[in-house]
Amino acid sequence: MKLLAENFKQKRLSLNITQEGLASKSGVSLGSLKRFENSSQTSLESLLKLSVILGCLDDFIDIAKAKENSFGSLDELLQTKEKPLKKRGKLK
Repeated sequence: MKLLAENFKQKRLSLNITQEGLASKSGVSLGSLKRFENSSQTSLESLLKLSVILGCLDDFIDIAKAKENSFGSLDELLQTKEKPLKKRGKLK
């Protein structure tokens, strides 16, 4: 979390945006932004709002994407069967 907060701070500074400016543009309170940058504590909603303004929301969207299969050969590809996308989980 500390690395994430530091990366966000560096991204903000590289875009030459003040804490006040980022808070205003994102709708995240200045206190919440300062707390995030200083102690790494923030809500997911605030983190995503900041991501929109800093241009890195796509990085979060990609986190939970299903990984595509990688194949070492054409034979491996042909031997696999296409699995349908799951629509619900199973309780174990």
